[in-house]
Amino acid sequence: MSQQVDRLVEIISLLREHCAWTAALSHRSLVTYLLEESYELTEAIETQAPDTELEAELGDILLQVVLHAAIGAERHAFDFDSIAGHLSAKMIRRNTHIFFPDGRLRESFPSSIQEIIESWDKAKRAEKPQNASAAAGMPTNLPALHYAQMFISRTRRHAAITETPDVLETSGPPDTKNSVPDPEAPAGFIPENEQELGEHLLALCATAAARGLDAERALRTVVQQRVGRP
Repeated sequence: MSQQVDRLVEIISLLREHCAWTAALSHRSLVTYLLEESYELTEAIETQAPDTELEAELGDILLQVVLHAAIGAERHAFDFDSIAGHLSAKMIRRNTHIFFPDGRLRESFPSSIQEIIESWDKAKRAEKPQNASAAAGMPTNLPALHYAQMFISRTRRHAAITETPDVLETSGPPDTKNSVPDPEAPAGFIPENEQELGEHLLALCATAAARGLDAERALRTVVQQRVGRP
């Protein structure tokens, strides 16, 4: 590690030892701060904040990682070095289009984004072949639109890989599980219940994803405009 990173790890270790507030932190209690810092970083990026502000927000995210690493080290479970090592191994393992299994660079690299995605998906499936479901491993506490977009992306990629029907392309009665109504519903469409509203919102998310649009960011931007945010 660099001198600056070594010093940061040392500072957090000293705070854990001598600062009662820092010492009381746990993996669980840090969740709130991680979410807050993630949203602050997102805002800095989306509002094109100055680099100094972006740097500071990234530092706040790094602080969360170093704190978790310090807590893990105290439990003799993991530390910052092992986290970095685990991530490095994962990047080599997943990016088979760039690296050989021993970490050496390949002689040539694909230029097609689609080819890269397919290579990543193939490597990921090799790690966890038991995950037959597209939704396996999805965190359920994501914001609803983000959750829907992740489900849509994974479902479509899973359908393409396994050569199975895409559930997002099927249609049926509103009460049919996993069915999606026509996304081109009339502008005056008014859902009669939350199930119908949810199906319609999912359909809109699917349409947006197909057109390369981010529904979560789009809604957040419009709301910010309405409340007077830049």
